Amino acid sequence: MGLPRFVRPKGVDGEKSSNLYVANCGPAVGSSLDTIASVFSAFGEVKGVYAADDSGARVIVSYTESTSAQAALKAMDGRPCPDLGGRSLHIRFSVLQLTFEAHLNDTLPVALVSSELDIPGLYLMHDFVTENEEQELLAAVDGRPWNCLSKRRVQHYGYEFCYDTRNIDTRRHLGELPSFVSLILEKISLFPNCDNPASLILDQLTVNEYPTGVGLSPHIDTHSAFEGLIFSLSLAGPCIMEFRRYSDGEWKLATSSEMKVDNLKKCSNFLRRAIYLPPRSMLLLSGEARYAWHHYILHHKIDKVNDSVIRRAVRRVSFTFRKVRRGPCQCEYPQYCDSQR
Repeated sequence: MGLPRFVRPKGVDGEKSSNLYVANCGPAVGSSLDTIASVFSAFGEVKGVYAADDSGARVIVSYTESTSAQAALKAMDGRPCPDLGGRSLHIRFSVLQLTFEAHLNDTLPVALVSSELDIPGLYLMHDFVTENEEQELLAAVDGRPWNCLSKRRVQHYGYEFCYDTRNIDTRRHLGELPSFVSLILEKISLFPNCDNPASLILDQLTVNEYPTGVGLSPHIDTHSAFEGLIFSLSLAGPCIMEFRRYSDGEWKLATSSEMKVDNLKKCSNFLRRAIYLPPRSMLLLSGEARYAWHHYILHHKIDKVNDSVIRRAVRRVSFTFRKVRRGPCQCEYPQYCDSQR
């Protein structure tokens, strides 16, 4: 998905690499990728030349054979190259990095409708709001102050969500939900599994703004914090949301330390699904989907939806509606429930 990712190798492994990290070389300093490929092909077949980062002044040259990379480094490192503007190149070995997350995403089919997922309680409604309504909602939140987290901005209404405890302080009521979401609350009753009027009295809203490439850490919304229906409206930009359900013996490992990649590698017994969320779509998590499946959004700038590559927008804004729970959770999934553990 997207461009290959490369890192510096450790120890003597670099001598076996067929990839070179080349600094002071790239479009930003006057050399096209085609020109760079032509110059380095003097030492062997070049599979490709890639931008090493966003600077435009550092590239990765990938050879078919490691002996070609060794010869190029020996001949060109620290020396001016007449064919590249006379600049001295700084060259190191590099290796292709295939992260665990990227590997999973590359092999996972992406559903376009919720019925393809086979996750009980998960529903997706396309075009839940119109384009005009979308713009009105974005203008409404942009006219209000944002709170800045490390990678995204948020707004809370009704009750503030505490990220340290992943819970709600019910003693701190921020007021009623804003009037600009009244239309959304009226339409929510159209969803399946929403025939209980009491369950639709939603009193907490979190608005998240995700810049390009920023995702969401894997989690199950805390059982004791919210009731059984969670609605999430996607605006401005698309994304892929993924879901995992772990075996009873692995859920503790999966949820520890914010689901770091090291923990994920140790987990092998789980179900995995993915769905494409287009702008203006509303997602409902209820029942098993809400209580037993982790959901998350990978930190990518480009998503692959089956055979199509889709670049994420400059921003994605989500409106997540929930109902604050007033007592302990008594769901059917005690292994995932903080009230019953």
